[in-house]
Amino acid sequence: MRIELRSDTFTKPTAAMLNAMFKAEVGDDVFGEDPSVNLLEARAAAIFGKPAALYCPTGTMSNQIAIKVHTQPGDELICDQQAHVYIYEGGGIAFNSGCQVKAIKGDQGRINAAQVADAINPDDVHKARTSLVCLENTSNRGGGSCYNLSDIVQISQLCKVEGLSLHLDGARLFNALVATGQSALQYGEVFDSISVCLNKGLGCPIGSILIGSQEFIRKARRIRKVFGGGMRQAGFMAAAGIYALEHHIHRLQTDHDNAKQIASALLKKDFVGGIMPVETNLVIFEVTGRFSAAELVHRFKVNDIHCLAISPTQIRMVTHLDITTTMVNRLVSVIDGL
Repeated sequence: MRIELRSDTFTKPTAAMLNAMFKAEVGDDVFGEDPSVNLLEARAAAIFGKPAALYCPTGTMSNQIAIKVHTQPGDELICDQQAHVYIYEGGGIAFNSGCQVKAIKGDQGRINAAQVADAINPDDVHKARTSLVCLENTSNRGGGSCYNLSDIVQISQLCKVEGLSLHLDGARLFNALVATGQSALQYGEVFDSISVCLNKGLGCPIGSILIGSQEFIRKARRIRKVFGGGMRQAGFMAAAGIYALEHHIHRLQTDHDNAKQIASALLKKDFVGGIMPVETNLVIFEVTGRFSAAELVHRFKVNDIHCLAISPTQIRMVTHLDITTTMVNRLVSVIDGL
């Protein structure tokens, strides 16, 4: 029994999702004539109370499109030093938008309004123009940590005063909403744009939704085409997204519960130096003593349990809809035996 914990991107479509995909009505999305894509975009926008949305192949593309729309070459954006847009998107901020980054050290991937205020450049020809703030919720490198909504509201208010745009990399945003009880509509009110992945906890084969105003999405659609993201009969994949929004959000709590059970087992072991607080579906722990991270990953792999060393001393495990109770119990048994 293979237990895949390297990422929630390894999920496979459920039988019901595949059936929805097979039955999808399709057209040509570049012409705006794919009914399934149009329906997915409309539903996603409505969930967040925004006027419009754009279906993209990947979360990296939707983030990079947003950055491109919100900035001009030579601008600077503010984000946490561990933000996905900064360290995991192939230098796309510089390559695609010609911008630089002011990366600040937050708390488990979360930054606050005071830090943002300190990072804004003065109106000085010697300085890059600060134009955008990017937040990430949940934070990948922060162990799946979630923002307090009040902190986001303070950052949003600051951005309005300073004339900055505010983008959310919400790759695992629905995990955060389920964990905190916050609402999508609250997020739609405070962010200028939101990117939400469909191919992580929601279990779709591909896809990400970029959400914003009509004018923002009009510009984003053009950038998507320039980036090579204009798709044709994309409705087969969009149908998976529609199914996921209808059926896979509330079940995310199961993933969170499984992650907490795994963390509880790890905490009992002498080779675990510490675990980041487990708020959602990510477990990041420090390996110490008799194993290196690489050695422990190998021990798990021998048992057909696959996880990821994200540093010489850290391992990440990610739960998702393909991780069953039986799998979690087996993993716990293997941990107990180490």
